[in-house]
Amino acid sequence: MEYKTVTSEDMEQVGKQIAKSINGGDVILLYGELGSGKSTLTKGLVKELGVKEIATSPTFALMNVYKAIHPKIKKVVHCDTYRLRDKNDLEDVGITDYLYKPDTLCIIEWPDKVSHLFTGKNNKKISIEYIDSERRKIITE
Repeated sequence: MEYKTVTSEDMEQVGKQIAKSINGGDVILLYGELGSGKSTLTKGLVKELGVKEIATSPTFALMNVYKAIHPKIKKVVHCDTYRLRDKNDLEDVGITDYLYKPDTLCIIEWPDKVSHLFTGKNNKKISIEYIDSERRKIITE
């Protein structure tokens, strides 16, 4: 599926739309350049899953865990590996405790840095590309 956005509100709406096709145990591999809207898309997605907190980028913490109010998903784990120094750092903060769990959704920004962790069949790839300075194209696979 392909979407096009202009505003951050559009990006959040795309996240909400994507959330409707997500299941527990899924791992979203989120690709896009710095500032492309990965965390904004995630904000809309987690909101649609009933997370009461406003999702923020876990760039410095590496991982944020949110409680979801959803029939199939009880936790949403949002990881940002942009500042990751060692591929084992994400394992050290406990990501493997959440990956592919039936009641958990994991969203991973910059997944190439830790691709060895994503061997499950429930991976969903989302790519965000710049069209120009304001518009983005989002492709889901």
